[in-house]
Amino acid sequence: MTIVSAERRGSFLGVVDRYWRTSGYQMKSINNDPDVPAIFAQTKDGFGVSLIVGGEGQVFFEVDTPCVEESEVAESTTPATAPTYEGMENIPRPNIRSSFWSAGAP
Repeated sequence: MTIVSAERRGSFLGVVDRYWRTSGYQMKSINNDPDVPAIFAQTKDGFGVSLIVGGEGQVFFEVDTPCVEESEVAESTTPATAPTYEGMENIPRPNIRSSFWSAGAP
């Protein structure tokens, strides 16, 4: 829910890009669009990972699994430590300011 300012989005994606590359991820696509920048990669074991910056600096991190067999998953035994937004039609816009990531041009 941290606001990533337009001036910091390139740096944010650069940090993630470097980490993913040093972790052995294969870069599939990079979208340098100034309004909706994104990085798409794949892990060594076939998981697809993406980082997309949407409206107002809302950051979305997604993971796609390779083919797996369906199995039972136990319910969590600990309560969530942040809002889950379960049942909400729309996830709220980012509303947390960071002295670095939310800052304007340096």
